[in-house]
Amino acid sequence: MSAAHDTHGHDGHHDEGASHGSLKDYLIGFFLSVVLTAIPFWLVMGDVLASKSATAIVIMAFAVVQVLVHMVYFLHMNGKSEGGWNLMALLFTLLLVVIVLAGSMWVMYHLHMNMMPVHDMRQLP
Repeated sequence: MSAAHDTHGHDGHHDEGASHGSLKDYLIGFFLSVVLTAIPFWLVMGDVLASKSATAIVIMAFAVVQVLVHMVYFLHMNGKSEGGWNLMALLFTLLLVVIVLAGSMWVMYHLHMNMMPVHDMRQLP
């Protein structure tokens, strides 16, 4: 065997502790994804819930669960992959997104409350 053949496919980036998933894991993930898509579709098409806002909340909950299923079964994100750094990076990203969204909503609320024009002229100083 040549040296080039020995190193083919081994570029030093292979993490021995990472799970790459089995056919069983992929089939479980696929089945869960189909179910988590079919149930919200049925909720909307069958007009199952009386309230539109309740339907939207249930659909968002199913979406969050489906994101978690994809991350675990297809992206193999867990505490062991890449020494836990993938999960840490995801948590840090989620924290930043929450901070940015909450800060933006806070700023927009206060801008709306403090800068909207007064419609009643008697309220002007």
